[in-house]
Amino acid sequence: VQFVESGGGLVENGGSLRLSCIASGFLFGIGTLSWDRQAPGKNRETVASWGGSGNTYYADFAKGRFTISADNEKNMLYLQMNNLNPDDTAMYYCHWRGTWGRGTQVTVVS
Repeated sequence: VQFVESGGGLVENGGSLRLSCIASGFLFGIGTLSWDRQAPGKNRETVASWGGSGNTYYADFAKGRFTISADNEKNMLYLQMNNLNPDDTAMYYCHWRGTWGRGTQVTVVS
């Protein structure tokens, strides 16, 4: 199982980013995929998840601002993030059944 995340960067308060994750090594769509994040000195937390049937879950801080989506044919998972704020600064990871990618850094400056 392997993930390669991309799309992170430096953005101003209120800005947007779209994260992408290409997955390989398992049957995409089986089980739940998620975007997790970890800020310095904090525990890793789930941002949003996507089930094989299209069911989604969002952490309270992500509701109304972030949208998770997937392209089964391309084995891609996405996270559209709008109205970012400095509290969103973290490393963002794809996750599936205990496996995470190397992550992509998101930094929001005020």
